[in-house]
Amino acid sequence: MKILVTGGAGFIGANFVYYELNNHREDEIVCLDKLTYAGNLETLTAAFSNPKFKFYKADICDREEIERIFDAEKFDVVVNFAAESHVDRSIENPEIFLKTNIIGTQVLMDASRKFNVKRFHQVSTDEVYGDLPLDRPDLFFTESTPLKTSSPYSSSKAGADLLVNAYHRTYGLPTTISRCSNNYGPYQFPEKLIPLMIANALENKPLPVYGEGINVRDWLYVEDHCKAIDLIIRKGKVGEVYNIGGHNEMRNIDIVKLIIKELNKSEDLIVHIEDRKGHDMRYAIDPTKIHNELGWLPETKFADGIIKTIKWYLDNKVWWENIISGEYKNYYDKAYKERIEKAK
Repeated sequence: MKILVTGGAGFIGANFVYYELNNHREDEIVCLDKLTYAGNLETLTAAFSNPKFKFYKADICDREEIERIFDAEKFDVVVNFAAESHVDRSIENPEIFLKTNIIGTQVLMDASRKFNVKRFHQVSTDEVYGDLPLDRPDLFFTESTPLKTSSPYSSSKAGADLLVNAYHRTYGLPTTISRCSNNYGPYQFPEKLIPLMIANALENKPLPVYGEGINVRDWLYVEDHCKAIDLIIRKGKVGEVYNIGGHNEMRNIDIVKLIIKELNKSEDLIVHIEDRKGHDMRYAIDPTKIHNELGWLPETKFADGIIKTIKWYLDNKVWWENIISGEYKNYYDKAYKERIEKAK
């Protein structure tokens, strides 16, 4: 089987590339990535030594180039990770999110139809459901929960999901969609909560926490997520949506304190900054459907996964130091520096 992984130089995409290369050695993996700020070719260094791996630098919105690649490669499966995914950036500049996440998905599906792809899998997010109240721990997102987005990012992902469903119903494109909770693990870009806190704590920099830090997220170790997607593309039912959750609900502030404790740093580094606009309070996924139909359950408890993640960042300082010394530093200063100064 030949699998196209779009956005494969990003965090989850790269982990999926390695999962497939390690667990399905008979398959060919083709990675396509635009290599924007969050796509890092260094992440794929080990993959390039594998003869079953190939890489294309391309934009999923470039219809002519995408069709050229599809024609040359004759993919069996497309797994679309390619997306603009940071909420803060979507608030700052919504247009690029709409273009990449909706138009890019359309271009990929048109090529999939034209070149007879057997499965198009859209990687989505639980953020399309909006949020849940903190005082109702009995409530969870299911696949039938209405879409109720809060940010330009989640709106663009919801729009893409609706388009995927429409292509299945209108054109018969064999699609599946997965909606996951917050991922963490190796190769995550340093603007996200966990790697940001690890990197800043190691350098004794302020740890910016939105508001009181009481927002709750359901944390999913990235390898568990990759296993779930692998099951869906091989055994999942065409036309279905599958929720993938970690059963690991944690408050942001508790995660920050856990990282501080693990790294033997002081809680004095924590700086509570002005809250994000439209900040969702709680995400929590019910993964009953994927468990019942495909036998998947998350295997990594947060207490174990966070230790593995911290160790990875300690062992791979060169990887993330190269990132934060570049364009990301300009973004970080713009996003957090003024807020931190105001909070002091």
